[in-house]
Amino acid sequence: MITYHIFKNTDAKEVADLVEKTMLTTNIQDYSAAYLKKDLKHLTAKDFVEKAKYFHCYVFLDDSNNKIVAVGSIGPYWGKTDESSLFNIFVLPEYQGRGIGTRLIKVLEQDAYFKRAKRIEIPASITGLKFYQKMGYSFKNGVKLLDDEKLYRLEKFNKNQ
Repeated sequence: MITYHIFKNTDAKEVADLVEKTMLTTNIQDYSAAYLKKDLKHLTAKDFVEKAKYFHCYVFLDDSNNKIVAVGSIGPYWGKTDESSLFNIFVLPEYQGRGIGTRLIKVLEQDAYFKRAKRIEIPASITGLKFYQKMGYSFKNGVKLLDDEKLYRLEKFNKNQ
């Protein structure tokens, strides 16, 4: 069974390892190793502990082996109270395609940061674009181009606002 909890500092090392493995296994199809390694310098265990002070981070576990298999966060969009952003959404490669990512997005969309926001943005990788579109996110302002960080800017408007 897959369960989840709010990120704890003791999860940091395993979360950082999950992100690194996922990027170097899945995202490598769309990005160079140099690009990914540069990005990973800001996705260390220490970085996740620091980010958890400002974002709500969720960790998904496979109860059969007590292994962290997915992670995702939501927080204020540049400090705004009526906009939020999704961050660092990753599912271990061997767990992809099992609906865990969909469940993770649904959990994030039940979070207080989502519910208070009129608009939610996600900086989406090339790799994740189709998944996020399937979850109802569309190109911000209709712009279908990669930005300077080689990410698509996607958004969703909260129907409950």
